[in-house]
Amino acid sequence: MSKVDAILEEARSHLKRLEPHELHALGDALVVDIRPAHNRLAEGEIENSVVVERIVLEWRLDPAGDWRLPGFTADTTVVVVCNEGWASSLAARDLQRVGLANATDLVGGFRGWREAGLPVVRGGSQPVV
Repeated sequence: MSKVDAILEEARSHLKRLEPHELHALGDALVVDIRPAHNRLAEGEIENSVVVERIVLEWRLDPAGDWRLPGFTADTTVVVVCNEGWASSLAARDLQRVGLANATDLVGGFRGWREAGLPVVRGGSQPVV
């Protein structure tokens, strides 16, 4: 097993990852899209997701931080979405470390969501800065 595979396995051991239909059935989760702008523009986005660039993710989602987004608490279910569900696992692990116990990610990422036939909206939302 490669080092990165071991790191990913360890991160996922702390997550209750969601399948696309499970996320779609949740009504109260904060969905955070960390994909690059070119992917969101070309492929679309999950409706009502919030775009947060990976470089500022922990600062914007620290439930006790001065730079946090409004409208969520340490108890909010936060679901991180990347292209295929790899980088999002590491990001969700990091969000747990800053105090979001219910942070997780989407199995298969955005592409798994789209392949499951779930709704997609036109991409290109501006990231929260």
